[in-house]
Amino acid sequence: MSKLKYLIVLACLGILIMGATSCANKKDLIYFQPDSLTLDSSFESNAPRLQPGDILTISITADDVRATEPFNQTNVYQAGALQTNNPFIPTYTIDLQGNIVFPKIGEVKLGGKTRLEAMEYLREQVSKYIINPGVNMSIRNFQITVLGEVTKPGTYFIEHDRISLLEALGLAGDMTINGVRKNVLVIREEGGDRNEYRVDLTKRESLKSPVYFLKQNDVVYVEPNDARIQSSKYTQNTSIFVSIAGLIITIVAVIVR
Repeated sequence: MSKLKYLIVLACLGILIMGATSCANKKDLIYFQPDSLTLDSSFESNAPRLQPGDILTISITADDVRATEPFNQTNVYQAGALQTNNPFIPTYTIDLQGNIVFPKIGEVKLGGKTRLEAMEYLREQVSKYIINPGVNMSIRNFQITVLGEVTKPGTYFIEHDRISLLEALGLAGDMTINGVRKNVLVIREEGGDRNEYRVDLTKRESLKSPVYFLKQNDVVYVEPNDARIQSSKYTQNTSIFVSIAGLIITIVAVIVR
């Protein structure tokens, strides 16, 4: 094959490759690029609040062990019983009015409070019966879902009520190189409505986003970039591209023979 044929074949292959791939800009991949923004992000101002459907594990402690028994309905001082995932610790589901029914006290409204506020409020109620009680509380069904261009998409159960958007992405193995960091979607249910928030993780101001600290049942979605979309199209039509490339090469070879 002459040098001209080689050049034409290489040019055809180059055109095909360029049509199927694209280059990524460094600024599209780096998180929290420098700017003059002064950051002041507070978890407490964005802490998740208890809502209907939340399942709580609650245990009461005190110096007088026997005094706590009516509240715990089990001996929390048994080996491992203070662990929040212990199946013997009773659970309490917040009803549509934001209440739970707690032993000896009755109906207690916890909906709308943060976990720390709920613990303090319940401690005040229990203090009417026990001297200096302690309250342990966790949200049993606190979960978030991460989907899209991440290494390990899925639903993750969180042991505590504090998790940031970055930590959630970390649980999912971080974004793939094809994930759009400038337009991460967070879907949140608030007051019966589903609201959408967009976060640009290439900017430091994303640390002040109202969804930087996630709440129970949040869904995080990382959309694919153009290169990923084009790659998907190319993969689906690989045989067509190969056939066209072969045809072009054959025609060129005949012409320049």
